[in-house]
Amino acid sequence: MENLNEKECRSAGMAVKDTLEVINGKWKLLILLTFYKNGKRRFRELVRDISISPRVLSKELQELEMNMLISRRVCDTRPVTVEYDLTPYCKTLTPVLNAMREWGELHRSMVLGKNNQVFE
Repeated sequence: MENLNEKECRSAGMAVKDTLEVINGKWKLLILLTFYKNGKRRFRELVRDISISPRVLSKELQELEMNMLISRRVCDTRPVTVEYDLTPYCKTLTPVLNAMREWGELHRSMVLGKNNQVFE
């Protein structure tokens, strides 16, 4: 974000803040990554896959659904089951998640002393 004027900097800051509002928290990114890895999941599968309490998962899923990142489908089964999946809109986060993964790998190697690259 080099060479931005004050108005552009404020706008960029608000955009980053908005993004963080949507994906912030201990669980949201882990939930989304589980969908990216495994596809459509049922509620109990998510509880098991992520090792999260049902109460917390329910709250996080509601927020992700409210922000149009996941879809919820009630299945006509006995007992009733609910399936969740990524929305096409959520897939626009893919480059962001890839960038975060790449930076995380770089950071881990820097902290562990396995990367001696010089950054200027």
